[in-house]
Amino acid sequence: MPHHSAPLDLAFHALSDPTRRAVVSRLAEGELPVTALAEPFDMALPSFAQHLKVLEDCGLIVSEKRGRSRWCRLERARFAEAANWMEAERRRWDERLGRLEDYLDKMEENDDGKAV
Repeated sequence: MPHHSAPLDLAFHALSDPTRRAVVSRLAEGELPVTALAEPFDMALPSFAQHLKVLEDCGLIVSEKRGRSRWCRLERARFAEAANWMEAERRRWDERLGRLEDYLDKMEENDDGKAV
């Protein structure tokens, strides 16, 4: 069984929520103050702040206080870790499916005594 990192597990958990994915999509355009980030969501600011906390706790976003506002931005390193994991899994499954295809081709050849 492959080893998984706790931060990566937390990142995938955070991204399982549609509101948090929408926040990430908005932040992909650039950093925003929390009030502007929360604007399109139909929820109270404290509820929205909980979503930001989940994203920040797992390292997907970073926030900082600037004057009287709190600004958020993406933390690209955690996304790179998730992308690397997904790419490694994709390669592993491509290899496994390739081996299965080879095996099935050989089985078919053995059944007929010749290649199809």
